[in-house]
Amino acid sequence: MSHYLFQQLKFVRKATIDYVKGVNESRMEVVPAGVNNNIKWNLGHIYVVTEKFALQLTGEKVTVPDKFPELFNPCTSPKDWSSIDIPMKEELIILLNEQIVNVESLLSERIGEPIKQIYNTSTGLQISNVAECLSFCLYHEGMHFGAIKGINQQLQNKES
Repeated sequence: MSHYLFQQLKFVRKATIDYVKGVNESRMEVVPAGVNNNIKWNLGHIYVVTEKFALQLTGEKVTVPDKFPELFNPCTSPKDWSSIDIPMKEELIILLNEQIVNVESLLSERIGEPIKQIYNTSTGLQISNVAECLSFCLYHEGMHFGAIKGINQQLQNKES
């Protein structure tokens, strides 16, 4: 039986993907007033940060497509995307789906293992094992899922 963290990761990821499947493509790259990023940035950022926390910190191989770091790392912005090819929504959805399968296959037997070096997040949380890495991924994705919903709602209201 799968560890509950993997069930939660799949649940959260499915919620994120199911929600953005219903978002009008024209809204994906709009940065509303008062917001720093768009829906597409939040999706790519979820992918990049999950690669870091679930895989890089646990010593697994990270697979990030070219250009993703400059598009989606922390402190990046869609405002700087002028000369970069931006992935389509469907490409991001495929990557996000594949990522969760990969994370579970690589880490399902390692849930209690310590990571090589304790990691301190920018918010001051100390992460020391695989389970804590995955738990942080849940928090992070939930936070950005909320941002996605907020951006979409703001854009819907503006259209009304």
